[in-house]
Amino acid sequence: MKRLLIAILALLPTFAMASSANAPVLEHANVDIRDKAAMQRGAKLYMNYCMGCHALQYQRYERTFNDLGIPLDLGIQHLVPEGVKVGELMTNAMNAEDGGKWFGVAPPDLTLITRLKGSGTKGQDWVFTYLKSFYADPTRPFGVNNEVFKDVGMPHALIELQGLPVHATEKRLVDGDMKDVYVGLKATGGSMNASEYDGAVRDLVTFLTYVAEPSRVDSEAIGKNVIIFLLVLLVLVFLLKKEFWRDIH
Repeated sequence: MKRLLIAILALLPTFAMASSANAPVLEHANVDIRDKAAMQRGAKLYMNYCMGCHALQYQRYERTFNDLGIPLDLGIQHLVPEGVKVGELMTNAMNAEDGGKWFGVAPPDLTLITRLKGSGTKGQDWVFTYLKSFYADPTRPFGVNNEVFKDVGMPHALIELQGLPVHATEKRLVDGDMKDVYVGLKATGGSMNASEYDGAVRDLVTFLTYVAEPSRVDSEAIGKNVIIFLLVLLVLVFLLKKEFWRDIH
């Protein structure tokens, strides 16, 4: 709860800019928080493309490596910045003042982003759709806009993978006339095709879902065991009650 309250306060300036009256229907991320391989790939993507601007200041490198099954020596070699100790929090060198100058608002910490954007799977779906919804817009400072987050103040960090999406249209028969109909975003020039990019974004969202609640898998397992224990206890108490009341009657 303390982590959630801290993150909400840190993200208040971002919420003021995040409204989007005409946001598209969110796509389902369908993440599996038990898929350690997906989270490992997501951690690699995050460190390579996101960490320069967006810290995970409530998460530690060592905890992440242990939870995801990443050997410490490999994690230190490939994922921990030079000069940073493996037991430290996952912060970056960008300060709020510089971030505000470069992007209009300091890039928010993303430790709890999948929880702050909605309960259940909605937050995961929001981040998943957002990362797929950048498109070319020469009127914006970084040359891109976003269908989920209108007038977003950040560049398309994954453009190397996806390419630069544009609004695509097709000639279709509408009310007896051939018209250009908007059919969605089409990306070109990326190192991945559409299916591969979807997989990469899903891996990234899976990692962020883990970071938002590292103990979730253990908590769910404990919860199931507690329910089983209570059900067994209920049966024993019921039988004991019958035994006591048999003598009374």
